[in-house]
Amino acid sequence: MNFQRGKYREEPEINLIPMIDVLLVILIFLMTTTTFSKLSELQINLPQAQADKSSDKTATITVGVDRAGHYAINNTPTEFQTAERFSVELRKAAGGKAEPTVVINADADATHQSVIRIMEAARLAGFNRITFATQGIEP
Repeated sequence: MNFQRGKYREEPEINLIPMIDVLLVILIFLMTTTTFSKLSELQINLPQAQADKSSDKTATITVGVDRAGHYAINNTPTEFQTAERFSVELRKAAGGKAEPTVVINADADATHQSVIRIMEAARLAGFNRITFATQGIEP
């Protein structure tokens, strides 16, 4: 028995406009986040060089510092108390030679402050030629 004989049955319809709005917002969000992620990725390719050892014999003072903050001048353990005291030790190691080169051998885990202390002591000693020792790359 059909009791709803005269009643018109309405077909359900899917309204696509809100769905398109949501998809456009998602698309805009994805486009902006991908451009920001490209800017945050910083890939640096450092230059590499292979040079022959210097043939001139200049006076060098080798200063080493390990990760624990222990210092050594020309492989002789030296305690760092103040920059002025360390500069006196650097002058002793120079042995009166004019303008020696201070070579800093710092452990990879040594703090920046320990390297800055060596540079400050070299400045106080009047040594302007400072260089850093690195490991060579294997070809």
